Amino acid sequence: MKFGVIVFPGSNCDQDCFNVVKDVLKQPVEYIWHADTKLDHFDCLMLPGGFSYGDYLRTGAIARFSPIMDSVKKFSEKGRGLIIGICNGFQILTEAGLLPGALQRNKDLRFICKPVELKVQNHKTKFTKKCKPGQILNIPIAHGEGNYTCDEKTLRELKKNKQIVFTYHKENPNGSMASIAGIINKKGNVLGLMPHPERASEAVLGSEDGLFILRSILSSRK
Repeated sequence: MKFGVIVFPGSNCDQDCFNVVKDVLKQPVEYIWHADTKLDHFDCLMLPGGFSYGDYLRTGAIARFSPIMDSVKKFSEKGRGLIIGICNGFQILTEAGLLPGALQRNKDLRFICKPVELKVQNHKTKFTKKCKPGQILNIPIAHGEGNYTCDEKTLRELKKNKQIVFTYHKENPNGSMASIAGIINKKGNVLGLMPHPERASEAVLGSEDGLFILRSILSSRK
């Protein structure tokens, strides 16, 4: 399975994503500069965390205009491959309209960096098929704008269509509506989540729970 890690000016988790795919999953992977537009030879695109364009305007608001995003939209529409946006990548996906809702400042207006417990709300997606129903995953977060919000109509649709994939368990660290930590699009081929599975992929990091997500992606192509 061929992975592509998209690099925007200000990305800082691109190497983490690259390394876990190459060294842990043992899959082919390439960096993709944000000005590139050819994506047809990839099976999964990863939009990593970081501070694209320094978050100077609004998180993800400038990156969504990068040349590559038109190609990412077409990649999504074709439905043959998967897209995962992590942290800043999630923010970019909402700004680009690939996922509904928006990410705003954390409820206490502070940057949060710590392990959290996630509850799997939908284990039948291409990103969670290796998970058990209601499974609790220990995966770290690191963000200042992870407070997910949307209008009530959108929230009803997310619940009805089972697009809410992950919620925070017990503690809602950033004030997200309905404790949302990750959602998918209606087609089920685009996932956005605030926690960092690539930072929970080896025992030395304190948790390997992120591999449930990453290995689910691998198994979706078999």
